[in-house]
Amino acid sequence: QVQLVESGGGLVLAGGSLRLSCAASGSILNINAMGWYRQAPGKQRDLVATITSGGSTNYADSVKGRFTISRDNAKNTVYLQMNSLKPEDTAVYYCNVAAGILYEYDYWGQGTQVTVSS
Repeated sequence: QVQLVESGGGLVLAGGSLRLSCAASGSILNINAMGWYRQAPGKQRDLVATITSGGSTNYADSVKGRFTISRDNAKNTVYLQMNSLKPEDTAVYYCNVAAGILYEYDYWGQGTQVTVSS
């Protein structure tokens, strides 16, 4: 059974920082991309950032220059360093892992709340 455990969310003032972590455990073979998505109330879930097994990254335009995604392949863990946070970054943040030779497996974490107050 595959499990993604997220941590690091919370309440922060605008301009502050948070670091999210997501550790994957269980029978996961061939982890490819790992990433973070977020969903604000009443909105769809959107991509925040992804990172491939080779270290290539992709960011939403709204977070470029403020957020940094990284991963530790030995620990099957992905991180999201969030700086210069804005109230519009408030959302539930979800960890995602795409695995399998053909990216046929897709796993999600339970979500962690990030609230940025002005």
